[in-house]
Amino acid sequence: MCSYILQIDTATEVCSVSLSNNGKLFAELTAEERNMHASGLTVCIDRLLKSVSLDYADLSAVAVSMGPGSYTGLRIGVSTAKGLCYALDIPLLGVNTLESMYEGYIAKNETKDNLVYIPMLDARRMEVYMSVFDDQKNCLHKTEAVIVDADTFDVFAPKNVVLFGSGANKFQELFEGSAQVKIDTEYQHSSAYLSTIAFQKFQNKEVEELIYFEPFYLKEFVATVSKKLI
Repeated sequence: MCSYILQIDTATEVCSVSLSNNGKLFAELTAEERNMHASGLTVCIDRLLKSVSLDYADLSAVAVSMGPGSYTGLRIGVSTAKGLCYALDIPLLGVNTLESMYEGYIAKNETKDNLVYIPMLDARRMEVYMSVFDDQKNCLHKTEAVIVDADTFDVFAPKNVVLFGSGANKFQELFEGSAQVKIDTEYQHSSAYLSTIAFQKFQNKEVEELIYFEPFYLKEFVATVSKKLI
C-alpha cells in the first residue's frame, strides 16, 4: 500500500517540496529563485504532483518543517500545510527543522563515533539555532539559540565537531585552523530530509492538531553563553 507524504520546507531562503512513499523519497522540487515562498510554494506543489502524475487526493499526509528558521518562511509553509490538511482531511506531521537536517546529513555522510554533529540555522550576528547529535541519533542538546565563540565546542572534547547548515557557514573564519571543529560547506538544505521522520510519525500516528499547531519560531529565548551548552 502506498503512503504518499507531501513534504514542505520553507524554514530557510530555499523553498523546497518533495514526495515520499513509505518513507522513501519519491520526487523532489526546489525553487531556483530564493525567498519566493509566498508566490511560489503552491505553484511548486502543483508542479511536483503533476511531474509524477499524482493528484492531491492521492496524498496520505502532509509533513512540514516546523522550525526553527525564517519567521516569514515558516509562517507560509505551516499555513499552507494546514490548509491542505484541512481541505483534504489528512494528517499534518510537524518535523523539527534541525532534526531533519541531521537525518539528511548522516544519510549522505559516513557517521563516526568520534564526531558530534551540529546542524545550524542562521539567526543573527553570531547567533544560531542549533541542536547537537551523536552518531547514534541521540540528541545531546535540544534545539536552542546560541551565541557562538571560539570556546563554544570545547565541552565536547575529546570528540571532534562537524557544523553544517546556513548558520555554520559564517563561522569559517572563527574556526579556521581548528583541530576540533570542521565546517561542512557542502551541505544543501532540502525537504527530502523530512522523509524518515515524517514516515515514522505517520506510522505512530504522531499527528498535529490543526487548530493549535504553530511554527516553532524560537524567537523568545535567552541567548546561551557558549560554555553553558551542557
